[in-house]
Amino acid sequence: MSLRFFADHCVSNSVIARLRNAGHEVFLLKEHIPPDSDDPVVLAKAQELRAVLISLNGDFADIVAYPPSAYVGIVALQVKNHPEMIPALLLRFLNYVASHPAIDDYKGRLLVVEAHRIRIRT
Repeated sequence: MSLRFFADHCVSNSVIARLRNAGHEVFLLKEHIPPDSDDPVVLAKAQELRAVLISLNGDFADIVAYPPSAYVGIVALQVKNHPEMIPALLLRFLNYVASHPAIDDYKGRLLVVEAHRIRIRT
């Protein structure tokens, strides 16, 4: 079963390619809304597409501003100015996705993906 992701403008082509190679559908922000769209607009488009938002934007990890229960799902990749961490983050996330292939595994959840763990907030 494949998932649908909405890739924020800050998500690299390598991350998008790896998700697609794993059989998932990935919508690109720039193909749907202006790249400089405000965060609420980005989340609204992900909701409209019934896709899990994936972003490197730390703002989306704020559960007060963006309560996970209100969204299809949010994945916050925590690079923290260390792009060399992306391969480890992506490996951890793809392993998680392989064992959690249903959209219901993401609904109402925020996944904060770090190189050494994934924290799940609801």
